[in-house]
Amino acid sequence: MLGTLGRYLRFMGYDTISANSIPPGNQGEDSLLLGIASREGRVLLTRDRELAKRGAEQAVYISPVGVLPQLQVLVDLGLVEPRIRMNRCSLCNEKMRRAQVTEIRNASYAPGQREGLTFLWCVHCRKLYWAGSHSEDLANRLKKGIKRSLVSTRRLR
Repeated sequence: MLGTLGRYLRFMGYDTISANSIPPGNQGEDSLLLGIASREGRVLLTRDRELAKRGAEQAVYISPVGVLPQLQVLVDLGLVEPRIRMNRCSLCNEKMRRAQVTEIRNASYAPGQREGLTFLWCVHCRKLYWAGSHSEDLANRLKKGIKRSLVSTRRLR
């Protein structure tokens, strides 16, 4: 439901897990998600109004469809600061480390011009990241599409 939002949150440095990690067809999925949120001190983000009601303060109902309006909800609630941090893998959520020279060299998709770039590596996905035009585009999208909130940030994990 909120896959794109999850990826943005990871680019923003937030520890974000997805319901996609739960096997499909699990009858108790809602209870399982609420249990994870409670046990791990997470905020459950959902487009399911009933699930959000069941989660009370542990859950947030996300009604907008687009990712920027969804992020605006979280900013307005003081849960996130709209800033790209690039310290988590956007796919698996693992914290990344600085890439080694061989990892950069072996990544066929790495840019040819590497001067001034910092490369990060996800050990789990074996994926190379760097702050290039894509992260600049994301940062500009946030800057133009999100207005800062005066609410103090409660913070997602």
